[in-house]
Amino acid sequence: MGQTLSEPVTTKESASCVNELFTVGSSCMQGWRITDMEDAHTHLLSLPDDPRCAFFAVYDGHGGPKASQFAGINLHKQVLQQPDYAQGNLPEALRKGFLALDEQMRCDDQMRDDVSGATAVVVLVRDDVIHSNVGDSRAVVSVCGEAKPLSFDHKPANEMEAKRILAAGGWVEFNRVNGNLALSRALGDFVFKRNEAIPPEEQIVTAFPDVISENVTEDHEFLVLACDGIWDVLSNQEVVDFVRERFAEQRDPQTICEELLTRCLAPDAQMGGVGCDNMTVSCGSFYLTRMIFS
Repeated sequence: MGQTLSEPVTTKESASCVNELFTVGSSCMQGWRITDMEDAHTHLLSLPDDPRCAFFAVYDGHGGPKASQFAGINLHKQVLQQPDYAQGNLPEALRKGFLALDEQMRCDDQMRDDVSGATAVVVLVRDDVIHSNVGDSRAVVSVCGEAKPLSFDHKPANEMEAKRILAAGGWVEFNRVNGNLALSRALGDFVFKRNEAIPPEEQIVTAFPDVISENVTEDHEFLVLACDGIWDVLSNQEVVDFVRERFAEQRDPQTICEELLTRCLAPDAQMGGVGCDNMTVSCGSFYLTRMIFS
């Protein structure tokens, strides 16, 4: 978990935006962590080159803020630049966009020697919901009040993840990659990506994402994207229940995000790391939760 402060930093940086399809809010908080905020997030209700498409993302940094900040500025641009995007193959555009961003980081003068890394959880909405993630940040969607996961936590103890790690020359110890990293896929973290004999998808730690597609219906109410500082405290369903209850009370998404951060903050730093991490959450309502659940 790392060192903690004597008192948490509870100042929240929040934002909101709205169009005819979405009402979106976000908030982030340093919390008990002694290091500065390492998370980043993006919410774009329409992409510059594709106004029909919305892009939401949360990036959870570790080892410093540079990787998460770089991803927040550039990942959506890399996805849009992929030929597959113009051809309508959004899942493949996401896969290639993640790897292209990782290579962009590796070649960047300010990033190539940086030791930081970042998870990424992305929801891209155009007609249907297309989601991708690396690491253990997570997205869920509320479907008539039931939490439906849109991501897969990439942990070293997972059988398929461990198989790739071992094949690439790494090992898993104490549920960590090489006894160090608590997640098995990430942007950056180039110290784990040095095997020149294998492609990026097969490295000890890879930026290759899982991609899930979900058809949007009238039953889809809202999305929640958050770093593991939220999910370590509350389950998927507990988060959906928390958010849905407040939508029913006519609260806006930004306020709900702020209240969720407060709910997940540990009362003290003696909780074994639970509730002591940096926290970031973004909540997107499908036209204000279908006019509050119809």
